[in-house]
Amino acid sequence: MQRPVVTTTVVNLAGGSTGSEIQKALDSLPQNGGEVVLAAGIFAVRRPIVLQRNNQTLRGAGAATVLRLADGANCPVIILGEPLNHPRQMVSHLRVAGLLIDGNRVNQQQECWQCSGEGSQIRNNGITLQTICDSTVEHVTTLRCRSGGLVTTHVVRRLTVRDFTAFDNQFDGLACYQTEESLFTDLYLHNNPGAGVSLDLSFNHNVISNAVLTANSLGIFMRASRNNRFLNVSIRDSRQYGVFMAQAETRTPLGWGPAPRTECADNLFNNLMATHCGEAAFHVNNASCTNNIIICARFGDNRQDDLSLAAGLGNASGNQLFAVRRRLY
Repeated sequence: MQRPVVTTTVVNLAGGSTGSEIQKALDSLPQNGGEVVLAAGIFAVRRPIVLQRNNQTLRGAGAATVLRLADGANCPVIILGEPLNHPRQMVSHLRVAGLLIDGNRVNQQQECWQCSGEGSQIRNNGITLQTICDSTVEHVTTLRCRSGGLVTTHVVRRLTVRDFTAFDNQFDGLACYQTEESLFTDLYLHNNPGAGVSLDLSFNHNVISNAVLTANSLGIFMRASRNNRFLNVSIRDSRQYGVFMAQAETRTPLGWGPAPRTECADNLFNNLMATHCGEAAFHVNNASCTNNIIICARFGDNRQDDLSLAAGLGNASGNQLFAVRRRLY
């Protein structure tokens, strides 16, 4: 993910500037890229701040730099990539760092940015990332967003998300779709009404590490996810499952049935902890989810079984479960 060596243009904005001034500064950067630096303060956002040209950076001073969505704005706060329902080109080497993003969800009326036309399929997340590669989001907090905290979609490659916190978002803290070869590390995702982490629609060959998922409805929801590694993940106080693993369904001439290649397979969980969950610590919903490995797990004080497998599923059918310690205490 090495950023190309370019002559960097830096534009500094004082606290209290508006989202439109941030966008104007980004648009004024030269074609070879540059950086917009935000001082501490509250920045009112009425339209999405969009980074859609290679080598652009938006950097704040940490949690003291607040991007707050204005009442009734009904839009994502930041978009990385083209702000289209179906982006046309890959954008690379973007960076967002050192920000607190407040989605002000109680004063937003809808989940999607537009009611029709372009933008109608883009959710009002804290950060929406679509059709980008070799990019970074770090030292960012998203809260109170009308949809998700941070969402990747429409083909994302080699993304790094580091030191990311998300809470009190309408749905998921972190949601990833059509994402590969990416790293998500040092995560604190808590008190989201949906999942702490939601994975679907080809989430493959990624790493999630050093994550704490607390008091979400689900710790991790996953479908259509293959060859991922989950390292040092701690899940506590989920209202439902700690981990829920499934295969998607689709309508067929004979009714609803499994959608081909949407099962979860070949995933590794190393040093997984799931405690005080409202249902099972780890639930495999479909027998098609095979060859998933759990090593050094600690499960305890969950309301249902620590490990819940679909009927007919077990070691003999392809799921390998090693060194599962049933009780934390």
